[in-house]
Amino acid sequence: MDTVTPSALPAARHRHLATAVPGPRSQELHRRRAAAVTSAVASLLPVYVAEGGEGTLTDVDGNRFIDLGSGIAVTGVGNPAPAVARGVAAQAAAFTHTCFMITPYEGYVEVCEELAALTPGTHEKRSALVNSGAEAVENAVKVARRATGRQGVVVVEHAFHGRTYLTMTMTAKNMPYRDGFGPFVAEVHRVPASYPFRDGLPGPDAARRATALIESEIGARNVACVVVEPIQGEGGFVVPAPGFLPALAQWCTANGVVFVADEVQTGFCRTGAWFASEHEDVVPDIVVTAKGMAGGMPLGGITGRAELMDAVHPSGLGGTYGGNPVSCAAALGAIATMRERDLAAAARRIEAAVVPRLRALAERVPAIGDVRGRGAMLAAEFVRPGTAGPDAVPDPAFAKAVASACHAEGVVVLTCGTHGNVVRLLPPLVIADDVLDEGLGVLEAAITDTAITDTARSHP
Repeated sequence: MDTVTPSALPAARHRHLATAVPGPRSQELHRRRAAAVTSAVASLLPVYVAEGGEGTLTDVDGNRFIDLGSGIAVTGVGNPAPAVARGVAAQAAAFTHTCFMITPYEGYVEVCEELAALTPGTHEKRSALVNSGAEAVENAVKVARRATGRQGVVVVEHAFHGRTYLTMTMTAKNMPYRDGFGPFVAEVHRVPASYPFRDGLPGPDAARRATALIESEIGARNVACVVVEPIQGEGGFVVPAPGFLPALAQWCTANGVVFVADEVQTGFCRTGAWFASEHEDVVPDIVVTAKGMAGGMPLGGITGRAELMDAVHPSGLGGTYGGNPVSCAAALGAIATMRERDLAAAARRIEAAVVPRLRALAERVPAIGDVRGRGAMLAAEFVRPGTAGPDAVPDPAFAKAVASACHAEGVVVLTCGTHGNVVRLLPPLVIADDVLDEGLGVLEAAITDTAITDTARSHP
């Protein structure tokens, strides 16, 4: 099948729609996919990508999309970033694998040194590298159980921690993540989260609600760890009320419980700091990382207090591909790019550009119940007009319509939320101001047009 050569496209870096979306070549690939790939693996937008960029994706039909999704917060440094591509090429030319558990190599050590330097806290740290965020979370639980001699794992409502068996159990949302896959793993317990739009509780009060439930229904002495996303991802980009995370971490310290920050989606400059825990000066006992860490290559990390990580017996952690040398080279290139381009500051500039526009739009569109997020991790939650607080009625159809309209106009946005009623924005941290502005214009038009259509349907 012929594919459009990206260099033959117009030189502009903005949207360019050469065909309907999806185009004929993408449709042909989709037919081939249907015959070869299980339908259990779904895609939000069935266009087949030929080339990336700093905020754009170009498909096989020559359509150029503004990318406000970054492969779910993975390609924040660009797609590809030059330093990542150089590192990958050089390492692949040298050797692609030995298994660190057999014959180690410097890149793994360098990535762990970077994690020790970058994650919150000045205490002595140790790290292990794995393949994904879910694997990192699972290993954090293993460390906590081994170090404490306890079994209980506490997570919160609306959490997402992965799709493996343990992390699927820890994840809150049934469809599509848990439905029909039980029975689930024992000793995983769920308590209320902080969700300011819906519960209105001050952070310390929300934390007391959660810890009181732990104490009364689980018993603090039975809990190995509390695992929480500093900003919830798939659960709806929920930013907890100020004071929630510090109070939860303090309770963990007082009760000998390991506080694990799942920074898989929030880490590596995404929220305007290297890690989202920093916004409230929270120092987790263990930080788990992945996604933006390696610029698109598969890599996850578990970084924790030395006494916790070293409590596990030799060979208790590891895996054949964990800390693959090519992925480590990519991570070092990505981290260098974050430093050199100050991508934490870039994320803050994105927030300053996006949030005022969405909040101004919310004044005119009653379906926007909440605009929230930090840095370049931002979202709008859609509800039925006239509903609010704990009685706010989710409107997933509105969110889906907005996303579909954006896709048709050449802008990639994602949905999320326990009820699927949230549109989330995860632009690359390197996106140019004018490209972001163009993408936001398409999003604003999609929201406005959907609101008009929704009003007409409700009041014929």
